[in-house]
Amino acid sequence: MATRGRTPKPTALKKLEGNPGHRPLNEYEPQPTRKAPACPKDLSKEGKKEWRRLCKEMEQAGVLTNWDMRIFEQYCDAYARWKEATDFLNERGLFYITPSGYPQQFPQVAIAQNYSRLMYKYAQELGLTPAARSRLIAGGDNMNRDEMEELLED
Repeated sequence: MATRGRTPKPTALKKLEGNPGHRPLNEYEPQPTRKAPACPKDLSKEGKKEWRRLCKEMEQAGVLTNWDMRIFEQYCDAYARWKEATDFLNERGLFYITPSGYPQQFPQVAIAQNYSRLMYKYAQELGLTPAARSRLIAGGDNMNRDEMEELLED
């Protein structure tokens, strides 16, 4: 049976967003260490380039952990396949002429569109889209301090 409603957000993301719903946070949620995973050896050359491009920055922002390895690998793989299809289309165009003389769309158009959608879904999960980033508040654990506590400490 499928679950209803929106996909729940991890507590870490809710904290980064400043807990906009003001609902109690799950204090018992497992907390992985903030260490980026190693790049998988079976990832394509283009996928590895994307992994290296994003990995360190995401680790420093605290949004990439070892537990996120598979979804990040899927994002990088989708990126590599999207780029391959896009490069093909940039070289040859979107259509070719069939032997009967009709224009036909290259299959790479659909491939690029499918992988673009997959990349977008993975990017949302990882906080890589502008909308996902706009809901995050950088600063780590210091952002959870109460304003009254700060006033009393001064």
